[in-house]
Amino acid sequence: MCGICGIASPAGTPDPRRLAAMSDLLAHRGPDSAGEHRDGPVAIAARRLSIVDLEHGDQPIANEDSSCVVVQNGEIYNYPELRRELERAGHRFRTRCDTEAIVHLYEQHGLGFAERLRGMFATAIWDARSRRLVLARDRYGIKPLYYRHEGGELAFASELRSLPRGEIDLDALEAFLAFNSIPAPYSIFREIRKLPAGHLLVWQEDGALRTERYARPGPLPVEELRDADEAELVEELRARLRDSVRAHLLSDVPVGVLLSGGVDSATLAALAAQETPEPVHTFTIGFEERSFDERADARRVAERYGTNHHELLVRPEPELLLRALAEAFDEPFADSSALPTYLVSQLAAGHVKVALSGEGGDELFGGYYTYAADLLADRLAPLARLVRPLVEALPASTAKASLDYKAKRFVRAAHLPPLERHHGWKEIFSPELRAELTGRRAAFDPVDLYRARYRETEGADMLARLQDVDFGIYLVDDLLVKTDRASMAHSLEARVPFLDPAVTNLAFALPSRLKVRGLSKKVLLRKAVEPLVPREVVHGRKRGFSIPAAAWLRGELEPFARATLSAETLARQGFFAYPVVTRLLDEHVAGKEDRSRQLWGLLAFTLWYEHHVEQAPPRLQSARMEALAA
Repeated sequence: MCGICGIASPAGTPDPRRLAAMSDLLAHRGPDSAGEHRDGPVAIAARRLSIVDLEHGDQPIANEDSSCVVVQNGEIYNYPELRRELERAGHRFRTRCDTEAIVHLYEQHGLGFAERLRGMFATAIWDARSRRLVLARDRYGIKPLYYRHEGGELAFASELRSLPRGEIDLDALEAFLAFNSIPAPYSIFREIRKLPAGHLLVWQEDGALRTERYARPGPLPVEELRDADEAELVEELRARLRDSVRAHLLSDVPVGVLLSGGVDSATLAALAAQETPEPVHTFTIGFEERSFDERADARRVAERYGTNHHELLVRPEPELLLRALAEAFDEPFADSSALPTYLVSQLAAGHVKVALSGEGGDELFGGYYTYAADLLADRLAPLARLVRPLVEALPASTAKASLDYKAKRFVRAAHLPPLERHHGWKEIFSPELRAELTGRRAAFDPVDLYRARYRETEGADMLARLQDVDFGIYLVDDLLVKTDRASMAHSLEARVPFLDPAVTNLAFALPSRLKVRGLSKKVLLRKAVEPLVPREVVHGRKRGFSIPAAAWLRGELEPFARATLSAETLARQGFFAYPVVTRLLDEHVAGKEDRSRQLWGLLAFTLWYEHHVEQAPPRLQSARMEALAA
């Protein structure tokens, strides 16, 4: 795992001091070594967290005659097979590092190189012969890549903090308020964009730039599996999961598992334990609030497989933790599960350099209650309209995924078309509330990004299409962002075995009945892992690293929230109306409405703006960096 950055300028040689400053801000992503390459109009740099070929894998890495040079953030799991293939074709390798396979693969296949890679990556290749710089991001969007193209000059980096500040993009802010995160290609700054998942970017020496999509994972025709034997599919899925976990264990350092107590991470822990000769390290956190404490289920898995298990009990330290998140996340991010992910990554980083995480399982196999609601909505919409006044009158609970919260969401959106109601189950600020909050009625509708993705899968089953929207937007721009930034803040590499062609190709071809039936979710996945995982976990309620934000905002966190969202601060920053923010806080504290997700978002943006715009972007200092410096 690494951080990469670079500058390509048609005006001449980039300033080496500028490149060094960009690289320095990425040191937490790769504290083990640093390197750079400068050649005419291009300068690229990498910070390395050494995982494979610890002694010889420092970047940048060149081909035999140094006409092509590569830097990479990520891991390529099929590099042993690629290396054998490329050596047969005449390429000579100097290292055992997976990054070297990329530069030779590019020599062999040109821009088609990325299609051959099995893994997670954001990479940059300087091709001196063709005078072009090529950027690529993996098909699932696991690894981030930002870029700024102005006046023909291209600057790119693994994190936004390494690029020059710009103006706040009000459309991106609109999307943040709707989704709690900012979807690609937008970034919070107007001048900076994210390279979307599965895309290439090509910069030519004259300053011209183009992007193109090389991969688009998504729903596959289900006819061949519609009548398939379910027992055979159970065996096939279990075999594919094992294959992916085995591939993701490729490492010259120990690999652990972030264990939430849910079926996805429990599956990874079980398979990793079976594939590893030494006890696997597992890491989980819990809360004093019982409905959020998942340590008991995590312990069941750990005890069954004799893992080296580590636990952390979290007590609210609002100011400390929220400010730490504001520093770690390079653009506004308001998924509150970032906090436990940050803490469990910190716990894991004290013992391992690599950890497996369960992102993707819900989107692929139908793990969200929203999918059950999607399938029930057409039949229940008339009833929902009738009972809405009664449901709206229910008092707000602070319990995890409370019945009143889900019921209110359901009755408010059940009558809408499929995509709009799917968004309605999860919407943070409605268009009306956004307009009231910002004083701006935006012409841009963030849901248009969902609509564009939805149109691409016309003809597929409705549930598969909605899962695909989540897979291509929510997973990429929320869950994977959360996992990347929270783990990298502690110099920890997080790997996601569910996001592997061995798993996704089967999942995309499954009919809806093997994913969601009534209120039962992950139907096939649960059957596949029944022999591996304790029954209480396989058939338990949905798990995940989540926090009691609603209760905290009515208790320990309320004074901090009021101080952070003060009239003075909001007036200085100039984005949100103080009377509206205060009203939302008052409604939440009084128990009239659960406003925790909205309030968490306002806190996240305000603190991010303070740390990244009103001040110079922070240089993160992980414990591993401190140990190396000692």
